[in-house]
This record gives sequence, C-alpha cells and structure tokens, in this order.
Amino acid sequence: MALLINGELFVIVDFQHVKPGKGAAFVRTKFRSLKTGNVIDRTYDAGEKFQDAFIEKKPLQYQYRAGDTYHFMDLETYEDRAFQAKDLGDSVNYLLENMEVRAELYEGRLVSIELPTTVSLKVTESDPGLKGDTSKAAMKPATLETGLKIQVPLFIGPGDVIKVDTRTGEYSGRA
Repeated sequence: MALLINGELFVIVDFQHVKPGKGAAFVRTKFRSLKTGNVIDRTYDAGEKFQDAFIEKKPLQYQYRAGDTYHFMDLETYEDRAFQAKDLGDSVNYLLENMEVRAELYEGRLVSIELPTTVSLKVTESDPGLKGDTSKAAMKPATLETGLKIQVPLFIGPGDVIKVDTRTGEYSGRA
C-alpha cells in the first residue's frame, strides 16, 4: 500500500496494530520513501487518516537499451516507455531483451519493477577454477551478459547459462 505523507510518496513495508492492556490502541509502521529509498519507523494513533496513493500496475516488455535509457513496450497500449537506469535501480542487472515485467507507476512515474524470481543469464567472463581449491566453499567471481558480477561454483565457465535469483543476486543453479 502506498501513502502520501506531507506530499512525499511512501510504501508500507511493515505494520503492527498494538492494543495495550491499558490505554488507547496504536499502530507501529515502517515506511520506505520512494524518493530516497530510506526506511523510517513511525507510531500513529489507531484512528489516524492518510491520503491513499493509487499505484498503477502495468505489464511491460523490455525492448532495448540506449545509453542510460531503457526502453519498454506497454503490452496493453503498445506505447514505448523509456526509463533512466537510476530509476530502475538494481533491476538493470537482470533485464534481457523481450523479458516481460510488471511496472508500478504513480502519476506516470516509475515506482518499481517486479522481475521474475529467477533469470537465466550467460556467463561472459570467469576465471578458470583451480582443482582442489575448496577451502572457500568452492566459489569464484564471474561476469554475466548484463554486466552483473556474482560468485559462482568452480565448474562454471564462460558460455555457460546459469540461473540467478533476482531477489538476492546470487547463483541458484544451471539453466
């Protein structure tokens, strides 16, 4: 749920309704500012009112990148929508051409992008694994086709396609 507080857009991360044995009920909340990304804690009386913010969810298909601008096609209206890399955040590390995502928009401005849980990406660079080097859980750095750098097992080499968890950014298996 999104709220407007003092003209700034916040998303509720967590809330807890507390009814103490003595006194009035109150609500403890954690908000994330969509402008700065900061998480703040606030406590409010149970009956306090806020202005709701309507977040529109739209299915988009990623088309291509031109510099720091990422172009998507709206799957309902077939319009081209362009977003800056800074607005997309870490999502740019998982975007592949023709990938379908769900965008959350507020008054036409991008709030966030909902990615699939795992994405299959090709390894472009990786050091050769050293046999017998298992003292550090047998992981090595690798660069993927989107430029993302992650830790992969020693048996993964350049050209291999692997699954990456988009929530944590970690290797989750071969594709």
